[in-house]
Amino acid sequence: MKLRLILTSLLVACAFSASEAKDYKYQTVEGDPMHTRIYTLDNGLKVYLSVNKVKPRIQTYIAVRTGSRNDPAETTGLAHYLEHLMFKGTQQFGTSDYQAELPFLNDIERRYEAYRKLTNPLARKRAYHEIDSVSGLAARYNIPNEYDKLMSGIGSEGSNAYTSNDVTCYVENIPANEVDNWAKVQADRFRNMVIRGFHTELEAVYEEYNIGLAQDSRKLFQALMAKLYPTHPYGTQSTIGLGEHLKNPSITNIKNYFNRYYVPNNVAVCMAGDLNPDEVIATIDRYFGSWKKSETLSRPEYAPLPPITAPQDTTVLGQEAENVYLGWRFPAGRELSSDTLDVIGSLLSNGHAGLLDLDLNQKMKVQAAFAGTDAMCDYAGFVVGGMPKQGQTLEEVRALLLQEVDKLKRGEFSDELLPSVINNYKRDFYKSLDDNENRADQFVNAFINGEDWQQHVGKLGRISKMTKAGIVAFANKYLNDNYVCVYKKQGNDTTIRKVEKPAITPIPTNNDKHSAFLQQVLASKPAPIQPQFLDFSKDLTKASTRRGLPVVYKQNTTDGLFTLQFRYPIGTETNPLMDYAAGYLDFLGTDKLSNEQIKQQFYRLACDYSFSQSADMFTVTLSGLNEKLPEALGLLEHLMQNAKADKQAYSQYVDLVLKGRADAKTNQRSNYRALTDYGMYGAYNPTRNIPSEQKLRQGAPEELTALMKNLRNHAQTVLYYGPSALKKLNKLITKEHPTPKQLLKTDASTRRYTLQATPENEVWIAPYDAKNIYMMQLHNQNTGFTPQRMAIIDLFNGYFGGGMNAIVFQELREARGLAYSASARYNRPSRLQDKEYFYTNIITQNDKMMDCVKEFSELLNNTPRRQAGFDLARQNLLKSIASARTTKFDVLTAYMNALRLGIDYNPYKQEYETLQRLTLDDLMNFAKDNIQGKAYRYLILGDEKNLDLKSLEKIASVKRMSTEEIFGY
Repeated sequence: MKLRLILTSLLVACAFSASEAKDYKYQTVEGDPMHTRIYTLDNGLKVYLSVNKVKPRIQTYIAVRTGSRNDPAETTGLAHYLEHLMFKGTQQFGTSDYQAELPFLNDIERRYEAYRKLTNPLARKRAYHEIDSVSGLAARYNIPNEYDKLMSGIGSEGSNAYTSNDVTCYVENIPANEVDNWAKVQADRFRNMVIRGFHTELEAVYEEYNIGLAQDSRKLFQALMAKLYPTHPYGTQSTIGLGEHLKNPSITNIKNYFNRYYVPNNVAVCMAGDLNPDEVIATIDRYFGSWKKSETLSRPEYAPLPPITAPQDTTVLGQEAENVYLGWRFPAGRELSSDTLDVIGSLLSNGHAGLLDLDLNQKMKVQAAFAGTDAMCDYAGFVVGGMPKQGQTLEEVRALLLQEVDKLKRGEFSDELLPSVINNYKRDFYKSLDDNENRADQFVNAFINGEDWQQHVGKLGRISKMTKAGIVAFANKYLNDNYVCVYKKQGNDTTIRKVEKPAITPIPTNNDKHSAFLQQVLASKPAPIQPQFLDFSKDLTKASTRRGLPVVYKQNTTDGLFTLQFRYPIGTETNPLMDYAAGYLDFLGTDKLSNEQIKQQFYRLACDYSFSQSADMFTVTLSGLNEKLPEALGLLEHLMQNAKADKQAYSQYVDLVLKGRADAKTNQRSNYRALTDYGMYGAYNPTRNIPSEQKLRQGAPEELTALMKNLRNHAQTVLYYGPSALKKLNKLITKEHPTPKQLLKTDASTRRYTLQATPENEVWIAPYDAKNIYMMQLHNQNTGFTPQRMAIIDLFNGYFGGGMNAIVFQELREARGLAYSASARYNRPSRLQDKEYFYTNIITQNDKMMDCVKEFSELLNNTPRRQAGFDLARQNLLKSIASARTTKFDVLTAYMNALRLGIDYNPYKQEYETLQRLTLDDLMNFAKDNIQGKAYRYLILGDEKNLDLKSLEKIASVKRMSTEEIFGY
């Protein structure tokens, strides 16, 4: 569940702006910290613009007010499939000859309409074979991925899209100087979309559907929606759609849907970043202004849902960990009731001092509990959920959750909690202003939910006026027995039916072709953005405390927020117990303060602390309002130095840890991570290097508290970004974080995780019962890394396996429909003495495994030579580096990352200069030296009964690994 972000409240004002020869009216809201301008073009297109010049890039969203809610009942999943097809091009791009291609596209559409009405399996197979044949003829003119080439060419990052109940949204992050090219492409795309490459993209959607079959969280949420909205599309149809509908697609229905909803008066362009609003709106008008509005725009409307008057239960089955959701239905997300729901969500669950946090999570009465709001266009849902401890029933978890809701209704929470919620909203909002994606996301949510911007901006003001009595009254009125309950239990789900693999002839990628439109865009010469590279001698300050601790410092001159970090060279390689000590500390109090009081005080201060451990580092992070830094640091030091070991709490904590381990073994992705860790590092790896159950059971809790207490005695580095002057910071650290003159050094006997060489082909299989497999091909020849190799490595990844325009994606997904997710990467290490390695990664159906192996082998051993692809990859990387800006705390992180590689300078300047000299020959030589003709370790997670073992055995003998072996428990 995602809590909607909030703004301050004030009045709407109108203003005028001139750009070129035309005046554009826009709406603003006084007091809006994002200074949003909202334009409405003559054709009804909404445009939201917000200026943020932190870096010369712009986050762009184009949001269409339609999603699975508007799918025809007989073709569910249509909105989502249309989202995929929007990447296939128009009459101008994605084709070498649209007029020659068009008759075949029309024939394919006609054949699909006939195909979807057939019921005889043999007749359907023959018909699909004919569709495949005609698709091959059409594909002679298709230029797959030309949209991605356009976006890559202008330096866009994060090309993507998403579909939900009410929205389909298209995402690009572009350099600030490419607005004209971006608008030119998008306007053509939204006005003139052409459906091509239909059957191979349908296979990608099949794969996405099959991936979801193994995700119990998706089934759980769909069951909750079905109970909350039983006669509304929110509950009757999922975004991915039904399997039987995916098998029977209709191009005609998709076209009709596109023509109905993809119209300017149903679309918003949302942009935030380094932009000139007057120039940008003129550009958008120039390209989008002639887009004809719909005079008959409408959507299906549904009768109001009858009220829920008594608890309703349902159960779903699956092999992943059990949990339970409770849901209440509320009016539309734009209604003011959502304000109160967001506050109630934080009163119950804020990660620190909510009722669920203090009463259930901190007291370890459940494995985990949460609450939150899901605000949609027609309705909102309020959800409370929990996971059981070992031996606990879902019914018991449900009772505990309801007890906390009842406690809220009785007003049994601290009078300080509501003001703390408000203060944390303020902090989180102002922190979010740094993120252009967050700004643009707020525009999308307001537009899709039909929320007036004045109301959106006024949310924090309204929340600030809420009272405890008002919250309690609201809860008593609405959070009663009018809820639904979904139990997710472990068991065999007999309803799962995967979408079977059809026979598909690969279509050509036509990489030697390009449209005139692509050539025009790539030939344009916008004013270049000059790169700015960090200079560690100027962009940060290196100092030390009075006790000699090294300090890396940068002053925050823009707001009142800080981040303070202590980094210790004590990773899991040195002492994996540190992570458990930090976890245990979260449940303890001190000689002066209870655990509950500590959580409440941190939340009151609007400050957060966290601990994290990697292979070679343990990190303590404190962040929040800088005016509260002294008090927050003192409180954190008090906790770490004075935590009281509690045997009962320790026993309960160990139970939670062991339950979490057991839950991980039921999760597909956790199994894959365990397998790949083993495949990369051998038996001594990050997944397995953990204390055994026996060690945890027999361990003394005082040992863990001592580890946290003694941390300050170890060598460490202090990082700070915030408003405090260095002298003041030095004084504060010396006072609150005293350290001995002689610090403990890192244990010289530390054993590093070491990448295993792959001198010969191997096949390793670990079991997981699912309709798909996860597979990695790993090669490591123990090549050492130097910063001089960054350019060729990053360029190779962009060219070969890193995105939608890369070779792997084109060949495995676009041309053959073999996978929804396919990638490859040559990995450069993040620390000195670690090695480079190469891997492929794919998720596909069991019966497509050998097709994927065969195609990957062909690509690896005969890396395609494509000059146009090389030029695009290099151009994209150069523009990305030129428009990148490292700011705020990230400056300090960049410096520390450089030190881990044994250098004290920023390597990206050298990479930028080297990139301009690299040629396609350099890249092909890199492929020849590093991936061609190499031995690979095949790591496959899947159900052996459904795998082609005979074909795998032709690669190498098969090594079978148990679940217990890859996890180490």
